[in-house]
Amino acid sequence: MAIKACVFDAYGTLFDVSAAAREAAGEPGQEALAGCWQALSETWRQKQLGYSWLRAVTGAHADFWQVTGEALDYALAEQKLADPALRERLLALYFELSAYPEVPEMLGNLKEAGFATAILSNGSPEMLLGAVTSAAIGEVLDEVISVEDVGVFKPDRRVYDLVGTALDVAPAEVLFVSSNGWDAAAASGYGFATAWVNRVGLPMDRLPWRPAHELSDLTTIPELAGRL
Repeated sequence: MAIKACVFDAYGTLFDVSAAAREAAGEPGQEALAGCWQALSETWRQKQLGYSWLRAVTGAHADFWQVTGEALDYALAEQKLADPALRERLLALYFELSAYPEVPEMLGNLKEAGFATAILSNGSPEMLLGAVTSAAIGEVLDEVISVEDVGVFKPDRRVYDLVGTALDVAPAEVLFVSSNGWDAAAASGYGFATAWVNRVGLPMDRLPWRPAHELSDLTTIPELAGRL
């Protein structure tokens, strides 16, 4: 089957998850954060994903905004940054994350080529609306799909089921794109065509499935979708 829809993970794929800590670190009075923002951002992301997996496995679901705040609390504690104002500032910046530079043009090219476009994300609807609005990409997205519709995080198969329901497509008609190797791999196991956006040159995850394609950024997604 030819590809009809291109579906994207949000955080780390379309939106730069390091942007919040990086931007806050450059603001006046944030000298302590400036010395550790990269480590904080990395721990924040690792705990955010780790907590989502633990909640999925144990059935203790909470929306991704709560998980994001809890992960940030851990990262701040690790860096000994006990500053409620900084916490609120980081969360405010996370709510309006910037998109990677190639995202608007790439999505526009997909729409011009006739592909349906969508986000499939762990993010809560409110988080995703904030990021999509801030990045001004709402007009080039047909659907913004949140796991809150099923109350469990990726890589549960029920999450990937949401794509077919929202876009009326078979798995083989979907190119699913994620910066998370585990997400792209699980989507391959589900039956999607997949692309892993490996921006920093990480090794392949050792899982039962593999992403079908590996890219360094999103620029060539329209070309890839047209070939499949």
